[in-house]
Amino acid sequence: MVAEISPVLDDFAEFLSKLAPRKVLDYKASPKSQERVNYLLEKNRTSNLTADEQKEMNYHMMIEYIVRVAKTRALQRLNTSQQ
Repeated sequence: MVAEISPVLDDFAEFLSKLAPRKVLDYKASPKSQERVNYLLEKNRTSNLTADEQKEMNYHMMIEYIVRVAKTRALQRLNTSQQ
């Protein structure tokens, strides 16, 4: 079972998982986005993020969580439809 999240985020993850399960499973952040996250993670490890950088990191983390929930549900849908 997936951990509880905010109802609006849960609804959005559910919506995404229903669109096209295979496409949801194939989703990956762009190289530019991944590079930015890596930069923020490294900076956070070695020093302090600014308030704006922390806010940006929180957004990245929220999106990553929604995508993981959507991917989990999409995989469940695909597995159920194949039985």
